[in-house]
Amino acid sequence: MSDMVTIEQGRLTARFRAQGAELTSLVHDGAERIWQADPAIWGWHAPNLFPIVGGLAGDRLLHQGKSYTLPSHGFLRHTVCELVRRTPTTCAWQLTDSAETRAAYPFRFVLEIDYALEAEALVGRFTLVNPGDEPLIASLGIHPAFQWPLAPGLKREDHCLLFEQDEPAPIRRVVGKLIAPEPEPTPIQGRVLALHDGLFANDAIIMDHPASRAVTFGAPGGPAIAMDWEGLPHLGIWSKPGAPFLCIEPWQGYASPAGFDGEFARKPGTVSLAPGERRQWRYRIRPLDRFAERSRAREGQ
Repeated sequence: MSDMVTIEQGRLTARFRAQGAELTSLVHDGAERIWQADPAIWGWHAPNLFPIVGGLAGDRLLHQGKSYTLPSHGFLRHTVCELVRRTPTTCAWQLTDSAETRAAYPFRFVLEIDYALEAEALVGRFTLVNPGDEPLIASLGIHPAFQWPLAPGLKREDHCLLFEQDEPAPIRRVVGKLIAPEPEPTPIQGRVLALHDGLFANDAIIMDHPASRAVTFGAPGGPAIAMDWEGLPHLGIWSKPGAPFLCIEPWQGYASPAGFDGEFARKPGTVSLAPGERRQWRYRIRPLDRFAERSRAREGQ
């Protein structure tokens, strides 16, 4: 099995590693768009999250009265996946439950993560299958970190996120790894979130009821990243104040609410797959030559 895989099409080159089936590089027309993982700041590129997103109270998963220890964001990002398919423009990785995973997460599962370069975009898909004889309870998501600023000579504070739709709903914040009890007013003005370090002084912005399923990241006069997704109903936006990256994170699920310490099956944001059921989630990352403030994130789909 190869530890690193590169796929190419036109002006795009994407690189992945077997650990977590993680995207480690996305080069568009010679320019790197993915954060290159400085361990002194944040040692990941674009980790995949499974079988939870965020944290559990005390890292404790409770299932049928039995307690298991499962750290924040789960084990996928730390686990080597099997490369099951590869072409010049696609690759697919698989992770299946084992005695080791069941010691922390007592469910049978088959998770496939596949990537394809299509029409100058990287398309990613999660396919989750329940091969067991009881419901499979899970959350999952992506955590890609993009260069911020996106290009030399651009100011970080000139960047913004342009959402597909107006986003008036309150946001949530994390306190002690858990969702704070009270929502906060959104910092998004209409469709625009002006980016600055103060947004992340209290950790991530968590949108548990976003109206949009697409967003564009960039600064006027510079390049941009357009993202859209299907089946992932929640969104996180995060950076470390002063760090040169921005994470845009579509999720199925989020951290446990403060005060919740019940059965995993009742945790907000999880999904339940019946025995034999198969479910898929999809997202797309599309580098653009220029950020257009009035452009729509789904343009060209």
